[in-house]
Amino acid sequence: MRGAGELLASARAGDGDAFRELVEPYRRELQVHCYRILGSVQDAEDLLQETLLAAWRGIGGYREHASVRTWLYRIATHRCLNALRDGERRPHGDAARRSEVPLLEPTHRRAEPSWLEPYPDVLLAELADHAPGPEARYEAREAVSLAFLAALQRLPPRQRAVLVLRDVLGFRAAEVADILGTTENAVTSALKRARAALDPDPGWAGTPLPDSPEERRVVAEFSRAFEAGDVTAIVAMLTDDAWLTMPPLPLEYRGVEAVGHFLATVALREGGRRALIPTRANGQPAFGYYVRDPASPILHAHGLLVLTLTGARITALTRFHDNSLLPAFGLPRSLRA
Repeated sequence: MRGAGELLASARAGDGDAFRELVEPYRRELQVHCYRILGSVQDAEDLLQETLLAAWRGIGGYREHASVRTWLYRIATHRCLNALRDGERRPHGDAARRSEVPLLEPTHRRAEPSWLEPYPDVLLAELADHAPGPEARYEAREAVSLAFLAALQRLPPRQRAVLVLRDVLGFRAAEVADILGTTENAVTSALKRARAALDPDPGWAGTPLPDSPEERRVVAEFSRAFEAGDVTAIVAMLTDDAWLTMPPLPLEYRGVEAVGHFLATVALREGGRRALIPTRANGQPAFGYYVRDPASPILHAHGLLVLTLTGARITALTRFHDNSLLPAFGLPRSLRA
């Protein structure tokens, strides 16, 4: 097996296989980095490919004053910031559709839509074991949670990048300044503003461990209640301050009464067959959501539903309507009843 120095020399000489071997250990973490900044799995994959292409074309200019990993993060971060600056964000595929039914007046309406998409846990499992630097403030699971990602998307792009590089990945201030091509004072100032704006408690405390008995019990109870259309049983599982969102719609329903009323009058307003197929997104339990076609024995996909848990209670329901996301979770567009 060739060492990094040999791989780098061969890549500079035009050896594509050497270049792929050099950057492959960082591929998945770079995609997750792009996802944190952009909020979109599909955009993150596009920017990852742009990053690797730019690295291949610029390998001759790499001067080794920083590690290959840091160099790649520099390219990826700039590509993401350019993408945010140069074009308006638009939802992909089915997410561009309007809601199929009239929606209730929300308890809160955000000024801007959220382009946040869920990230499959099966891809997170492919992350290389690169421990964050000692200055990181967030645990790995917390830093991919929907609550954290949603909070990140409300920060200005440059503050978002600084916070991810410093508090999630643990790069030193000098390294972040080099990555962004700015000064340490500018990094410190941006980080201070980002921390002040970010929710200090994005709702991760008390979350049961993945696939723990407690989590499995809540998931099973919720699935039975939802498929049966039992709003009362679902409401009994909610915390008092539970909330429901449907990215990219800028609508939020907060509190047991508001969420229960939405479920009873919109989501579960009619009888009929529903099915939830379990999966995982952002380190959280999730489901592919399917509804029976009245005219056939087919259940059609109605997006993805993600639960946020605190102990044995549900603190958030996040419904993603975009069926184009389902293949990334290994889920079909339709099921036969």
